[in-house]
Amino acid sequence: MKNTTIDINESTIKKYVESLRPENLEVRKQVDIGYSFDGKVVILFEIRPEWDNPKKMQQIDFAKIRHYKSKKKWNLFWMRASGKWEIYEPFPESTHLGEIIEIIKKDKHGCFYG
Repeated sequence: MKNTTIDINESTIKKYVESLRPENLEVRKQVDIGYSFDGKVVILFEIRPEWDNPKKMQQIDFAKIRHYKSKKKWNLFWMRASGKWEIYEPFPESTHLGEIIEIIKKDKHGCFYG
């Protein structure tokens, strides 16, 4: 049986990621945006060549969104320079995934896009 809530959430995430991706395919070879989603955790990441080995691509995580089904809430995290996830204090949770995505889009504190 298909879980329509997961489908709707993934559709929301996919639409957002597609809005961030460069249209030009040549540019995408230098920098692109991707995501992973397992039904509970979304990781948003940048895809680009390694600086010292341009033939090798790397993923640089910049946002994590975790869904807690029992609480019916989404929590937002940002990646610190130390490589550790930290709750995004100005707006740490919401009951709506779309609201979390809007916070990432605005990035008032430069945590997600620098």
